[in-house]
Amino acid sequence: MRKVRTGVLVVTTAAVAAAAAGCGTGTAATPAAATTDAAAPARPAEQQIADLFPQWNAALATGDPQRVADLYAPDAVLLPTVSNQVRRTRAEIVDYFTKFLKDKPQGVIEDEIVDVLDADTAINTGVYEFTLAKEGKTQRVRARYTYVYELRGGKWLIVNHHSSAMPEG
Repeated sequence: MRKVRTGVLVVTTAAVAAAAAGCGTGTAATPAAATTDAAAPARPAEQQIADLFPQWNAALATGDPQRVADLYAPDAVLLPTVSNQVRRTRAEIVDYFTKFLKDKPQGVIEDEIVDVLDADTAINTGVYEFTLAKEGKTQRVRARYTYVYELRGGKWLIVNHHSSAMPEG
């Protein structure tokens, strides 16, 4: 299931001027007034944000904790599924994935909600299931997740990632 909420209203000064010019003065705004402001930055499509999870999942498949950590901003916060420690630095994030990747995790999203907040910020939240290879046995773990992304230097990076196992299994 996928749901998109993009309810941010952008009002340019040209739109405000055009509305004001047409209210009570008896004059209409000229087309030139509407084209003088630069266009607002383009907001990412919901699918563009949804596609960030498969990239993260592919990084897990490499088994390289540095590669996974490269998807996180330098000031990111990770609240991981299988650790009680809040990870606030790259070194702490790498440490978590060094341990987690030993179980060869692969995730599948079951329910996804993407919120595009503005041109540079988006949230992907929902439920995913991980298949892990623990001690030679396959284990499945369902968890709730939230990824908060920011566009930095032309690249979407995770600035906050929270994942917690489902309380009812």
